[in-house]
Amino acid sequence: MKPGILLIGRTGQVAEALQRHLAGLGPVHVLGRDQLDLTQPAQVREQVRRLGPALIINAAAHTAVDLAEREPEAAFAINATAPGILAEEAARLGAPLIHYSTDYVFDGNKPGAYDEADEPNPLGVYGRSKLAGEQAIAAVGGEHLILRTSWVYSRHGRNFLLTMQRLLQEKPELRVVDDQIGAPTWADTIAASTRAMIERWQAGEQGSWGLYHLTAQGHTSWFGFAQAIGEHLKARGLPCAELLPIPSSDYPTPARRPLNSRLDCTRLAREWQVSQPNWREALIDCLK
Repeated sequence: MKPGILLIGRTGQVAEALQRHLAGLGPVHVLGRDQLDLTQPAQVREQVRRLGPALIINAAAHTAVDLAEREPEAAFAINATAPGILAEEAARLGAPLIHYSTDYVFDGNKPGAYDEADEPNPLGVYGRSKLAGEQAIAAVGGEHLILRTSWVYSRHGRNFLLTMQRLLQEKPELRVVDDQIGAPTWADTIAASTRAMIERWQAGEQGSWGLYHLTAQGHTSWFGFAQAIGEHLKARGLPCAELLPIPSSDYPTPARRPLNSRLDCTRLAREWQVSQPNWREALIDCLK
């Protein structure tokens, strides 16, 4: 019998995609927030020990960046304390842990793409809590993969793609930030890459455990991303607002965003033979 997989997270973008992409890899036990409260350490330990999985995937997180500024305790409980506990329980079972992190661990001041050796310097509570989660997992030292990604979107949940599709059809004019740069990354790309890594592990052909960057290739701004979404609407004969580029200073938010969110994924391709599509190609596939 193939090893059982514990997937933590049910309704999030990456969790939803993983539920489809993990099919055939073995029994998958999915725990949503109604079955597992990540702010309760004892409950986290109890559920992992009850299921005794051969692999744990943590696709749950406190991802409301601005809300995290108002509720740091909840953000740290879910993004930092819980991943550390999962790492401890995974190590106790001799099971690998796959965990997802974020470009927000960086301040965005580097001119080029960040690699795994670059020093994190988060700007807000969300980034600090996610970095603390990375550090908690690394401190345990068991077999683990921390996969940093960026600008995640899908046809599911709440994200930039779905918001733009709605607003571009509702409004005559739309102002979008043009000085934040990153790689829009489809949740299915993340899930497919995760599956490929699990298959290599199951075949005994895994790369080195540790920290990796996993985003689509290429980069754009939020304005460029919105333009690409608008082009698809126009191609379908749907209404599309006029887009106007603005600086981040014209769109203040409670939490500061990194201006440069580009992540270098070279190490993932080298160590695990897993590469990602260009962000435009992935967007077209998603919109199909």
